[in-house]
Amino acid sequence: MTDNVTLDIATGTAIWTDPTLDLATRVDALVAAMTLPEKVAQLYGVWVGAAADGGEVAPYQHEMEEPVDLADLLDAGLGQLTRPFGTAPVDPALGALSLLRTQQRIAAANRFGIPAMAHEECLAGFAAWGATAYPVPLSWGATFDPELIGRMAAAIGADLRRVGVHQGLAPVLDVVRDARWGRVEETIGEDPYLVGTIATAYVRGLESAGVVATLKHFAGYSASRGGRNLAPVPMGPRERADVILPPFEMAVREGGARSVMHAYTDTDGIPSAADEDLLTGLLRDAWGFPGTVVADYFGIAFLRTLHGVAGSWAEAAGAALAAGVDVELPTVKTFGEPLREALAAGAVPEALIDRAVRRVLTQKAQLGLLDADWSPVPAALAGADLSDPDALRGTVDLDPPANRALAREVAERAVVLLANDGTLPLHRPARIALVGPQAESPTAVLGCYSFPAHVGSRHPEVPVGIALPTLAAALRAEFADSVVVTEAGVCVDGDDTGGVAAAVAAARGADVVVAALGDRAGLFGRGTSGEGCDAESLALPGAQQHLLDALLDTGTPVVVTLLAGRPYALGRAVTDAAAIVQSFFPGEEGTPAIAGVLSGRVAPQGRLPVSVPRGPGAQPTTYLSARLGHASDVSNVDPTPAYGFGHGLGYTTFDWSGLVVDEPVAATDGELRLHFTVRNTGSRWGSEVVQVYAHDPVASVVQPVQRLVGYLRVPLEAGAACRIDLALPADLFSFTGRDGRRVVEPGALELRLAASSTDHRLVAAVALRGPARHVDHTRRLHPRFAVTPSAG
Repeated sequence: MTDNVTLDIATGTAIWTDPTLDLATRVDALVAAMTLPEKVAQLYGVWVGAAADGGEVAPYQHEMEEPVDLADLLDAGLGQLTRPFGTAPVDPALGALSLLRTQQRIAAANRFGIPAMAHEECLAGFAAWGATAYPVPLSWGATFDPELIGRMAAAIGADLRRVGVHQGLAPVLDVVRDARWGRVEETIGEDPYLVGTIATAYVRGLESAGVVATLKHFAGYSASRGGRNLAPVPMGPRERADVILPPFEMAVREGGARSVMHAYTDTDGIPSAADEDLLTGLLRDAWGFPGTVVADYFGIAFLRTLHGVAGSWAEAAGAALAAGVDVELPTVKTFGEPLREALAAGAVPEALIDRAVRRVLTQKAQLGLLDADWSPVPAALAGADLSDPDALRGTVDLDPPANRALAREVAERAVVLLANDGTLPLHRPARIALVGPQAESPTAVLGCYSFPAHVGSRHPEVPVGIALPTLAAALRAEFADSVVVTEAGVCVDGDDTGGVAAAVAAARGADVVVAALGDRAGLFGRGTSGEGCDAESLALPGAQQHLLDALLDTGTPVVVTLLAGRPYALGRAVTDAAAIVQSFFPGEEGTPAIAGVLSGRVAPQGRLPVSVPRGPGAQPTTYLSARLGHASDVSNVDPTPAYGFGHGLGYTTFDWSGLVVDEPVAATDGELRLHFTVRNTGSRWGSEVVQVYAHDPVASVVQPVQRLVGYLRVPLEAGAACRIDLALPADLFSFTGRDGRRVVEPGALELRLAASSTDHRLVAAVALRGPARHVDHTRRLHPRFAVTPSAG
């Protein structure tokens, strides 16, 4: 019960409900007033689905858990509501009403009137029926444009917030280590600096809308052995420190993320969910992270069932709490009765509960959920007649024109032109043969965590909820004067080649072939890309390579167009295709974006966030390999990519010249300064991406041959030029030394100013002098660019 310690003497109101007081005072007062069961109740959620008629949510029945009875839980409170919109197709307005009514019930049932935090997936937009399906994160990386991704995230956050959602389970900061991994589509790329800068922009955008961003998966999930989902992670501490952790570090320090989700995997035998050094020692004590750590779904229970480091549910709960996990998701399991029994027996210290509940309640206070005037009515329903659910139906639009315009902008920026012999842009061909399994598939543009793929596939009787123009429809709209004929040829993942003959006939009768190839997103083996859809090799799925080779044999120019979740080896198309256009599940506006690139209406601007392999079997490999990871005379396997990280062509050309290094030697605590000129030497507008790579020829530990330390997108009109001034702090060249500490070492360096990791335009030989210098998470993370229009 509340007492005089937790009441404002002047007003008689509970201290924790007063938003004018500091957060710590409010939270301390509330924690002091709560019983132990009430504290524990704030540390778990329930997986629910909104009611289609606007009634209260219903617990989701799934194979991982036994059913939950809300009535048995609510007297003590409830910390989280899991995926009220993302569990089943529900009209957004009625979903918001369902969530509102449930929040009223939750707040009314507990002594303190505390509502739950509602969280949703937002990896490719708000994962709700009728919400905008944006390009997947791998396409975000292909934009090399943090500002654009920040605007997209702000739009996603605004949609989440206005229907009552408080927390988004994004972004994914896993750095690609093996492209066979099924969740590559959810990642931003294979370089930690690119991942960190794009993800940090996404975090800022989401948080700017008042939505808690959740960094995942912390840490090392993408480095699983063999690219298999949830397989053990064999990496050492240096790979973890220099490749896996920097994006998280950047997003915590610069992005203001308020939540982190632990990874499922174990690294060198230690599961992330039970790794106190990671979740507390590094994340909180070293980096100063103040927010909540939430479990990946069922991840705490996996300590018992998959990892075998806990003998009971109570032991799993205690291990996770001790490590620093605050919230069990998606539903109550180990943090329920097993944890309460362990607390009663003294097996789990109550101090761990107090530590976690303070973090959860602080976040709720930040969101206004503890305020005396808190209302469960979200902005989308403000002023509406809540007594008439039928009248609400269709009143909340989660895919308005502004969203679609933004989705198209991201999609257009992300399309990567890999190769072009001059065939593109197409000049009014009389007949186009659009051939391949992606030609007539409306869902070819969607990733695994888009609502239609993730949830809608289980409800085929329900309309998709958003417009998804097929590539055939987009080409017919783009090339109105052309005849566009379509043939599937093969399925995405089948081995039936019976349709190839018709496809070849269509190709022979056309002026140009557009080969529409790629992936089908799905879950746990139901697709060729997505969670649990790992690949044995990077050959195109099914019989698609057979179809592609047959098309190349026709002699008709073939433009290979990929709508995929990962990079694939393309065989002889690398040398024989007229052009290759790569897109990574580009979202609902993806096919118009691709069609625009083919016609020339859209200038290609994307750059590869992952390398495209030359052969299907040379995995795992990324451009960040050390010398022994590159081609050599001592192995017959050549991992050299067909197209390297950062590669992308346009419809114009750029000249880089006039490199001047102000001073080629800097102190280990100083910075290097240089400048150069970039000129658009073509006949149309274009956008160059200046990439800066560091090569360290001699270091105390083995280094990658090169690594990205900065980039800048530079748009220029035809004939225009600009001077680029670049300052690189010595901190950018730091790495984890032999003693496990990050160090800036003196010695020679090479700065490669490049259009890609395989296309170095200017090279500067520089050096650092002075004593070796140790740095920490407060080090400088970015170079400084200044761009000035130039005539020279």
